[in-house]
Amino acid sequence: MKNRRAFITGIKSYKLNSSEKKFLKKFKPWGVILFSRNIKSIDQTKKLTESVKKIFNDNNYPILIDQEGGRVNRLNKIISFDTLTSEYFGNLFKKDKFKFNIIYKMFIDQTSYLLKLIGANINTVPVLDTRVKGSSNIIGDRAYSNNPKLISKLGDFCIKYFHRNSIGTIMKHIPGHGEAKVDSHYFTPIVKKKLSKLIKEDFSPFKNKKCFFAMTAHVVYKDIDKSNTATHSKKMIALIRNKIGFKNILISDDLSMKSLKKDLEYNTLKTFTSGCNIALHCNGNIKEMVTVASNSPLVNKFIIQKTSEFYKILR
Repeated sequence: MKNRRAFITGIKSYKLNSSEKKFLKKFKPWGVILFSRNIKSIDQTKKLTESVKKIFNDNNYPILIDQEGGRVNRLNKIISFDTLTSEYFGNLFKKDKFKFNIIYKMFIDQTSYLLKLIGANINTVPVLDTRVKGSSNIIGDRAYSNNPKLISKLGDFCIKYFHRNSIGTIMKHIPGHGEAKVDSHYFTPIVKKKLSKLIKEDFSPFKNKKCFFAMTAHVVYKDIDKSNTATHSKKMIALIRNKIGFKNILISDDLSMKSLKKDLEYNTLKTFTSGCNIALHCNGNIKEMVTVASNSPLVNKFIIQKTSEFYKILR
């Protein structure tokens, strides 16, 4: 663990190519993230994740995936979860709590089972962003509700059930993406809401979560920091640590997203100087991967300690 670097990388296809093997051996990322482009079948994906774990000689090596259900379904070549959105579960909870408990637990048990079959051990859920009318549809039905208290409650269920199934969780997009009027994959969202309201509403679902990891929003919160997205803002990271009270590993959203306007070297370095612990890079472009890796520090004591706490739930 000591020699690893504080970044997570994507890979190009269904198996590691020779340059990716060299890259992983040389730069030793903290983790690897899977996308639909990496998943053709259960057997193929299992072979892929085993080949990654073998390089690190670590059966617990962090393998991440965005498997929310609904639109965000990286297992779409294996199974369809199209109707099982967070919004569906939010509505079910309001309608029939007993039925919700049974179906949501079943959904998470089945998702965890599939993730274990392919060798993944971290799911980037729950989405704790608030559904806001008139905002970008990038969140939309990925949010449980427009009610922060309900979102918080369902987030607790999600984290608890996944942990019981030995799957780590990454709550996102801290401190809250719901007010964003544009998609941060392509533009920089600027939220103008006052801090007092943000803390009471958008930021509140992220409080008191027993989550090992959180992913930052590439969103500018004008009332706190006019110039920088949360990922790149010391003020926002301080707020996440102190006001929201998140004390575990903070991971950036994907550094290849267009919300971040500077070059990749700058964006990587700024991610760490602002106070994020781990940088995330997803697109599998080897040239970009080398840039992120070269500008990421070795994991520190904090990351090593928190990762070992996460490893304890794996079995």
